[in-house]
Amino acid sequence: MRALVIGEALIDIVERGGQVTGEHVGGSPLNVAVGLARLGRGVDFLTHIAEDDRGRRIVEYVESSGVQLVPGSTTADRTPTALATLDDNGSAQYEFDIDWQLSGTPEVTPPLVAHTGSIATWLEPGCRATAALLDAYHPSATITFDPNVRPALIEDGDAARGRIDRLLEKCDVVKASDEDMRWIDPNRSAKQIARTWLSLGPSIVAVTMGERGAFAMCEAGTARIAALPVDVVDTVGAGDSFMTGLIDALWELNLLGAERRHDLRRIGLDALNSVVRTAALSSALTVGRAGADLPDRATRDAAAASSGPQLSQPG
Repeated sequence: MRALVIGEALIDIVERGGQVTGEHVGGSPLNVAVGLARLGRGVDFLTHIAEDDRGRRIVEYVESSGVQLVPGSTTADRTPTALATLDDNGSAQYEFDIDWQLSGTPEVTPPLVAHTGSIATWLEPGCRATAALLDAYHPSATITFDPNVRPALIEDGDAARGRIDRLLEKCDVVKASDEDMRWIDPNRSAKQIARTWLSLGPSIVAVTMGERGAFAMCEAGTARIAALPVDVVDTVGAGDSFMTGLIDALWELNLLGAERRHDLRRIGLDALNSVVRTAALSSALTVGRAGADLPDRATRDAAAASSGPQLSQPG
């Protein structure tokens, strides 16, 4: 009953108005790992960082959050960084210094859910090992994926798109932003792309659209939710928090694990509505705080009890 998260961990160097305002532990998969642990889930995290000052800071952060770092995760020459430049609305643009590699099979119990995404899934050479691990865990685990595209790091767009397509065929739950989808296919709408992705194998495809809310598709139809009213501090970690909410809500419904793959495929609209509601609330709580500060269960439950979001009619 544990999750395995595979992907990058790094230090976000945040800059606003030409001034560095701080350094924060970050990385999309790391945020998902920490977010799940804060919700009380057991989490193993496989990454590639160094045994330098920044790497030790990451280790301390994830372990203090309740995440178990997988042995072999601290063999990099240097710990990756991302310069996050915030605009007036709090939206971030990134410049990366990262090397992504993996070797061997993680020394962990076969997981209930295996999650990956972002840089780990299309940056050479580690992306090949990431894909191989998903193949290895597919017989036992639900596979979840967030492409979280970073164009500044992608030298060959067609190759990256091809890797994303191949990963979609392995996955049960996929979450992407509308910005991701515009980069992947600028000639089709997010809804058109989501329908295509759903036909490739996933049981659920969820799409976040910033201030325009989010939607999720399954075999039974589509659930939509409006963006929740919130004073945005910044959007760092918003998508990761949504992804965390998706996984946790499906976990709560006992829909994770390969043995429940058929049940996940048959998820109904009422259940999907509930899942999307939880994911959207998680994201809203994160954008209301500085940095990728994902909520714990008590915080999210309190927010849900006080003012849960209202869903539109499914269709």
